Amino acid sequence: MGRTVIIAEAGVNHNGSLEIAKKLIDAASRAGANYVKFQTFDPKKIVTRSAEMAGYQKENLGRDESQEEMLEKIALKQEDFISLAEYCKEVGIGFLSTPFDIESIYFLNNLQSIWKVPSGEITNYPYLLEIAKTGKEVILSTGMSTLGEVEDAVGVLKSNGTCKITLLHCTTEYPAPFADVNLRAMNTLKDKFGLETGYSDHTKGIEIPVAAVAMGATVIEKHFTLDRNMEGPDHKASLEPQELCDLVRCIRNVEMAMGSGKKEPAPSEMKNIAVVRKSIVAAHSIKKGEILSEENLTTKRPGNGMNPMLWTQVIGKPANRDYQEDELIEI
Repeated sequence: MGRTVIIAEAGVNHNGSLEIAKKLIDAASRAGANYVKFQTFDPKKIVTRSAEMAGYQKENLGRDESQEEMLEKIALKQEDFISLAEYCKEVGIGFLSTPFDIESIYFLNNLQSIWKVPSGEITNYPYLLEIAKTGKEVILSTGMSTLGEVEDAVGVLKSNGTCKITLLHCTTEYPAPFADVNLRAMNTLKDKFGLETGYSDHTKGIEIPVAAVAMGATVIEKHFTLDRNMEGPDHKASLEPQELCDLVRCIRNVEMAMGSGKKEPAPSEMKNIAVVRKSIVAAHSIKKGEILSEENLTTKRPGNGMNPMLWTQVIGKPANRDYQEDELIEI
């Protein structure tokens, strides 16, 4: 089993601060994530002035304002992303940022080798077309989507130059209720499209993405923050740094535990065979020539004698010598 690609989703949890963004990179690097991902956008190009915030955003922020007003407060400048990409190189973690408008696609094209397309853009034909034209690998989140909508998006990408697509199952709610996760849909996507699949998680905790890895996810994406108590739309549904470390550790442990699938004794358990298995032994003293039977034989540990699966072959044979109680039988 290959190593799962783990994307630590910083998103907009930097609250518009380059300093906080760099601290998020440090935390993702320390946790062992493969990539740290941000979001690049021009608020005026992705929402109308009248667009409202999502319900969870209003609740998390404790106020009601337009999406544009909220996004203006947490947007980074283009030069900030250039700085963050360079900083990622310094600390040894992959840089990613999701573009939310076409101009941001053009800008980010020279900063990263793959695209992470968010669920909200899966029906945005002009956007998907520009992504596809770059010819780069695409990781596509499929939250809120029907199978038909995923098929349409995959078709646009494939027919216009995308070289490789990984589909991420996702439930677009913050936090996502466990009952709405429907992890089996990840395998439905794999069976339908024959593509690699993964999971973008919005639940609380780490158990669901770990379960997704056990089910075959090749990519895991998870929001994280420096502190869930910070003000901002996504902090409350994010992991804190130690939890991100725990997630990465658990995923790597599960990867090791998946193994080859071949059923055979593991090297570490070989030494226990003789300790916990049983052998055919004398139930009480037996004289040489006495017929071995269910009355004078039994099975006990250790398992370094005759295998009890040979029981029927031993019964009825004459004892080849005298045996004391608990002695291993030989024939």
